[in-house]
Amino acid sequence: MGNNVHHYGVVTLDSMASATLALKNSAGVTDVELVAKAIAGREDGFEELVRRYQRPITGYIFRMLGDYDSALDVSQETFIKVYNSLSKYSSEYKFSTWLYRIAHNAAIDHIRRNPAVQQSIETESADGTYQLQLESPNPSPEKDRERSEWRVEINNVVKCLPAAYRELILLRHSQDLSYDEIALVTGLPLGTVKNRLFRAREMMREIFVERGFTGI
Repeated sequence: MGNNVHHYGVVTLDSMASATLALKNSAGVTDVELVAKAIAGREDGFEELVRRYQRPITGYIFRMLGDYDSALDVSQETFIKVYNSLSKYSSEYKFSTWLYRIAHNAAIDHIRRNPAVQQSIETESADGTYQLQLESPNPSPEKDRERSEWRVEINNVVKCLPAAYRELILLRHSQDLSYDEIALVTGLPLGTVKNRLFRAREMMREIFVERGFTGI
């Protein structure tokens, strides 16, 4: 297997037809089978894995970093790392869990290289508790209110959480990972995952109350 992810730029009618056929043929193929194909040198195996996971992985990283261009770069870095590490993947774990673990590490590395990413989100007091810096709520355009106001408000509240708590909320409620899977992705003990998720939800409830939402 090569050392780099291939990039494809020119799209023809024949290639579109082939891609459509490939999608139909791969619909019932498991992630593990696609990994085996990729390891055996079948590029379509890895291409299908990217197709399945590129959007959720990029979305997950974006919501961790808050910057779309950085999220694209880190997402690409993630898939390159995945491609070069496929032989290390063990089928005893879900492929998605292994993938999110790599994405998690790549995002954390990016944050460490760019510490300013987190400065506007959290401060930590002397006693170890977090003071959340609430951003001013931006009213949604009138035409979008019914469709997106509540979703925007939730996303804004999630952004206010300290990074360690925000990521767990994203993994649990945006990516629908189980507690056990979150523990594998983050490397945290299961008890810590449960405790932080509980605390994160309490933080969110307090923020909603401060913003005038009751009954949360």
